[in-house]
Amino acid sequence: MAQCVQSVQELIPDSFVPCVAALCSEEAERLTRLNHLSFAELLKPFSRLTSEVHMRDPNNQLHIIKNLKIAVSNIITQPPQPGAIRKLLNDVVSGSQPAEGLVANVITAGDYDLNISATTPWFESYRETFLQSMPASDHEFLNHYLACMLVASSSEAEPVEQFSKLSQEQHQIQHNSDYSYPKWFIPNTLKYYVLLHDVSSGDEQRAESIYEEMKQKYGTQGCYLLKINSRTSNRASDEQIPDPWSQYLQKNSIQNQESYEDGPGTITSNKNSDNNLLSLDGLDNEVKDGLPNNFRAHPLQLDSSSDPSNSIDGPDHVKSTSLLHETKKANTGIIHGACLTLTDHDRIRQFIQEFTFRGLLPHIEKTIRQLNDQLISRKGLSRSLFSATKKWFSGSKVPEKGINELKNTSGLLYPPEAPELQIRKMADLCFLVQHYDLAYSCYHTAKKDFLNDQAMLYAAGALEMAAVSAFLHPGAPRPYPAHYMDTAIQTYRDICKNMVLAERCVLLSAEILKSQSKYSEAAALLIRLTSEQNTWKGMDSDLRSALLLEQAAHCFINMKSPMVRKYAFHMILAGHRFSKAGQKKHALRCYCQAMQVYKGKGWSLAEDHINFTIGRQSYTLRQLDNAVSAFRHILINESKQSAAQQGSFLREYLYVYKNVSQLSPDGPLPQLPLPYINSSATRVFFGHDRRPADGEKQAATHISLDQEYDYESSQQWRELEEQVVALVNKGVIPSNFHPTQYCLNSYSDNSRFPLAVVEEPITVEMAFRNPLKVPLLLTDLSLLWKFQPKDFSGKNNEVKELVISKPEMIGAEVISEFLINSEESKVARLKLFPHHIGELHILGVVYNLGTIQGSTTIDGIGALPGCHAGNHCLSMTVRGRQDLEIQGPRLNNTKEEKTSIKYGPDRRLDPIITEEMPLLEVFFIHFPTGLLCGEIRKAYVEFVNVSKCPLTGLKVVSKRPEFFTFGGNTAVLTPLSPSASENCSAYKTVVTDSTSVCAALTSSASSVDFGIGTGSQPEVIPVPLPDTVLLPGASVQLPMWLRGPDEEGVHEINFLFYYESVKRQPKIRHRILRHTAVVCTSRSLNVRATACRSNSLEDEEGRGGNMLVFVDVENVNTSEAGVKEFHIVQVSSSSKHWKLQKSVNLSENKDAKLASREKGKFCFKAVRCKEKEAATQSSEKYTFADIIFGNEQIISSASPCADFFYRSLSFELKKPPAQPSVQTEKQSVEDAVRLIQKCSEVDLNIVVLWKAYVVEDSKQLILEGQHHVILRAIGKEAFSYPQKQEPPEMELLKFFRPENTTVSSRPSVEQLSNLIKASLHYPESFNHPFHQKSLCLVPVTLLLSNCSKADVDVIVDLRHKTTSPEALEIHGSFTWLGQTQYKLQLKSEEIHTLQLKACFVHTGVYNLGTPRVFAKLSDQDTVFETSQQNSMPALIIINNV
Repeated sequence: MAQCVQSVQELIPDSFVPCVAALCSEEAERLTRLNHLSFAELLKPFSRLTSEVHMRDPNNQLHIIKNLKIAVSNIITQPPQPGAIRKLLNDVVSGSQPAEGLVANVITAGDYDLNISATTPWFESYRETFLQSMPASDHEFLNHYLACMLVASSSEAEPVEQFSKLSQEQHQIQHNSDYSYPKWFIPNTLKYYVLLHDVSSGDEQRAESIYEEMKQKYGTQGCYLLKINSRTSNRASDEQIPDPWSQYLQKNSIQNQESYEDGPGTITSNKNSDNNLLSLDGLDNEVKDGLPNNFRAHPLQLDSSSDPSNSIDGPDHVKSTSLLHETKKANTGIIHGACLTLTDHDRIRQFIQEFTFRGLLPHIEKTIRQLNDQLISRKGLSRSLFSATKKWFSGSKVPEKGINELKNTSGLLYPPEAPELQIRKMADLCFLVQHYDLAYSCYHTAKKDFLNDQAMLYAAGALEMAAVSAFLHPGAPRPYPAHYMDTAIQTYRDICKNMVLAERCVLLSAEILKSQSKYSEAAALLIRLTSEQNTWKGMDSDLRSALLLEQAAHCFINMKSPMVRKYAFHMILAGHRFSKAGQKKHALRCYCQAMQVYKGKGWSLAEDHINFTIGRQSYTLRQLDNAVSAFRHILINESKQSAAQQGSFLREYLYVYKNVSQLSPDGPLPQLPLPYINSSATRVFFGHDRRPADGEKQAATHISLDQEYDYESSQQWRELEEQVVALVNKGVIPSNFHPTQYCLNSYSDNSRFPLAVVEEPITVEMAFRNPLKVPLLLTDLSLLWKFQPKDFSGKNNEVKELVISKPEMIGAEVISEFLINSEESKVARLKLFPHHIGELHILGVVYNLGTIQGSTTIDGIGALPGCHAGNHCLSMTVRGRQDLEIQGPRLNNTKEEKTSIKYGPDRRLDPIITEEMPLLEVFFIHFPTGLLCGEIRKAYVEFVNVSKCPLTGLKVVSKRPEFFTFGGNTAVLTPLSPSASENCSAYKTVVTDSTSVCAALTSSASSVDFGIGTGSQPEVIPVPLPDTVLLPGASVQLPMWLRGPDEEGVHEINFLFYYESVKRQPKIRHRILRHTAVVCTSRSLNVRATACRSNSLEDEEGRGGNMLVFVDVENVNTSEAGVKEFHIVQVSSSSKHWKLQKSVNLSENKDAKLASREKGKFCFKAVRCKEKEAATQSSEKYTFADIIFGNEQIISSASPCADFFYRSLSFELKKPPAQPSVQTEKQSVEDAVRLIQKCSEVDLNIVVLWKAYVVEDSKQLILEGQHHVILRAIGKEAFSYPQKQEPPEMELLKFFRPENTTVSSRPSVEQLSNLIKASLHYPESFNHPFHQKSLCLVPVTLLLSNCSKADVDVIVDLRHKTTSPEALEIHGSFTWLGQTQYKLQLKSEEIHTLQLKACFVHTGVYNLGTPRVFAKLSDQDTVFETSQQNSMPALIIINNV
């Protein structure tokens, strides 16, 4: 149980006190009424004695009584009605609520921290009122009147006569059989005569003389002169006198305006109340009921016109509460005791003392002695005989019944003078004067008698009081007999069917058990009385059950190890019963207390039930905010309820919300709980939506909200933008550069305020989720924002006022209906249109929340009024908002940030609106999606400026510049229109004369013309706009050539268009537009080429070597592309030093066709460019030579052929030059190696141009394309397609340390063999008459050519190397005559001839390629052998003639 203000040792004596009746003359009543008090009320604050009182018990022992209190009340002749008592108790409980701002007790039990009110004042008020309002009954005497005060005024004509009248009246009430109520303790009641004297207006002499007369007549012990009203009431306001009555009368004013007394069951009423006080039944107080001396009915008498059920919840309840409020108002202004001074207070206190000492206690003492003497005389008789005769011969008693019937009745009834009752009387008297020892023994004796007689009601009463006496006995020689109480409760409840007495037992016993810390037993006792079946003689048990269940719950929480869940469960039960009893506030409080336990423990259904009830009760009590938050909880927790139940909850919520919003229609919009918004998934997009493809026109993909975020691609775009910005800013990225972000999401960097452009829409995408199983319908959905107009140009710095909703500043899109189905996640996109520059803050969304109700649902709880379950009941919608609050990223840079949890800002919803900027749209016309590898296709690009500002500085940047070109810088290089040439070729062509067979046509071009200077970035390509400016609204179409990438497969090619405004903007320097082209390439041709040194003598032109270039072309196309065959139409070369001279193919067939999987082999002769040609060229001039296989020359030095050639070269140009070595001793070696390597270097680039014939939809199309092969070195094969790297083979691990070998920077054998070029010149056949001369001598010239730029020492060794007999067979038997070894030094690029003689002895075929040539650089020591000679045999035929 909860803590109480009084301990149980104080509570019980205060609940059972001696009762005194008061009977006043009308004049006396008038005097007290001047103070707005009846006589009984006047005495109430002073009814407790301030000092100890002594009396003697029957054994003449002195007995001390402490804190004695007496109860004085007016006589009332009607017993209180149960309905009235019930109403009174209900009002007491509802009037006592927890104090505002009361500090709750925090109890920690396990992992629960509960805020619990430690005290329950409503329970204490209930208990006090319940014990006081108990009607007097025949089986006990505790609340029977012991004495009667007869009060008359000194101002009456004949006061003494008035006293005799009052005395007769009292006698008639007590002894006349017409009056069964009130009850009197003993026949000769003590009468005490009180003379009231009004000091302010009365005659004091007369009062004294009357008092003397009274003393003569009634004795000094039996009368008293009480002087009151020492000051006049009009002086009342001068000084403040304490008002001790208010605390007693305040309760009464809540319960009813009639006052009732502290004493048990004695409800006071004055005969003449003030007319301004309203009575409970609404009738005027002066209505009399015709009793002698105008005794009114009991003040608790219910108005007979009230509804027969006496239920609290009827319309009557409303009426009585409104009356209550009026009564309260009427009572608040009244000052009690206005005519009394502090001296008067002391006089009243003195009067009570005198009455108790002189009158009451001697009377009680005398009565106890008399009763005791009777009992002692009775004890002389044999108990058994006495009881036996009593049973058989007592005529006034009901005869004994069978045992079964006895269980159903309260047994027999005794007449008032029965001897058993005299014991009970004595016990009660002893109990009232706190003589608990004697009381216990009397109760014990009486109990045995009653049980023997089967008088169960009397027995139960004796058991109850015996248990209490045993507990209260100060020495406590015996333990508290709880079983007595249990028996008493059972008897009252089950046999006597008297719930009031059973309840009293429970209240007393529970308090006693609590004081002994027996909480478990106390709880069990309290719960036992709360079952639903216990109806209380028409009195509803809900209020009682609620209070007892609440106390039981407090027992569970106050145990040594608190039982938290039991506490919560019983609080819920108590709340339920409070609710049934109409105590809404208490019901709400109980549910809220229990909620602390169930909250967040995963008991979702229990939580839902509690929240729902809290919501309902709060709504009934008009605590609408609480109701809303409770319903909100039901909706936002992941509910396990059925769809129908959730629908019901949602409708309740909307209904309550609607009421809240109607109360304050102009207030701020409420926060709605549904649907969920995943704030971090919010995305913001700046700019217009992408236009759809229009026929052949395809808009640039740019960025849209439909694209998924990809970290890698966003990094690539960032790099592209950095590249172009660096180029524009002379190679340096500015410090304030930040990559442009058009779409902000949770992955983007949102630490800075994003920039938006005025008149360009801002789209916000929000992720909604509906957690319920019922659909949600959002209507009139739009963004909520605030805007601060500003001028960023710095002219005027004054900040204008904040604008919350002005459409001329910011336009907002409204979605009229947005349906989210059950448990669905769905995104909504809302736009804002800024019309002014400034700072915009997007705060959240505002919408009407409603639901679509497909069918009538029965939810078992019943919908609140106003929501009719029908088809598509959309009337129930509420307008509200949800804020978008995005938490920024966790900071983790400094030590402080790492040790604490800090989050950075996320500003994606706070854009700065800047001044107008140009806006570019790009359209691609005839842009292919599929190409052959190397295929050239012409498309067009349209650039449109859709803004009101001109744009300039348009550039495009791509990681794949080899994929496209806009043509060369000069108009001459770019073909005008595609219709000018045969078959609509993309190339610039010239029709040739068919006679010039396979001879090369040369032209030259500079790489600078194609934007491929060595220093620039080939990825950044300026777009050749006419006048470099695109005006507002203007559009321009430019041709764009595309070349299919060399690898087959799907290629994503990113273009980033960069442009600036003509007018420099302070906030945005440039803008970008992105496009991703997806091209699928299929295989076409594979080209591989090798270059070899020619062994023949030089041309007449003289210097510089010749080369043979072998080109293999294979058709690797698979037939699904529909390609019939490829024609090689032209092979061109491009180089700074070499050019193709002619084709040396032997076959006369000019037409080079390749069907599927065929391979063609071409051989060309290449020569060095002429000296004068090479001299005039700048380092960037390339010579182009075309060898034509058709009848049309493609000018390879013009666009687009040269563009793509240069693009393919550009990656080679980008490779960094080798770093010069630092160490000097190695320098010379490395220089030598470099010189040797240079000999074998060639930079010849081959371009193979082809046409492919494709059959598509029974039409023949001609595709054209080109492949590039870059030849770097002699003898090394080069490819047009990238070679796959073979994975290196696994090597075994070596577990020993290798010796330190310095890597010698020796050139490879191939490079060395090219240092000296040696060739033999001799006749192919030689005729010799061997019969004339046996030796045949043939002159042979050995030509040595130094290919390097350094001096070379050469050794020529003519001796045969006889390694094996096989070698001899190959060489045949011939001998070189003359010197066998020559040592020469060749200067840079010098050619030297040696005249040799070969000697033969037989006819035959001989290989002259036996001389071995060794070479070394003059300043080096190492000698290298050139092995080139052995590669091609030099065969000679010797004939005999």
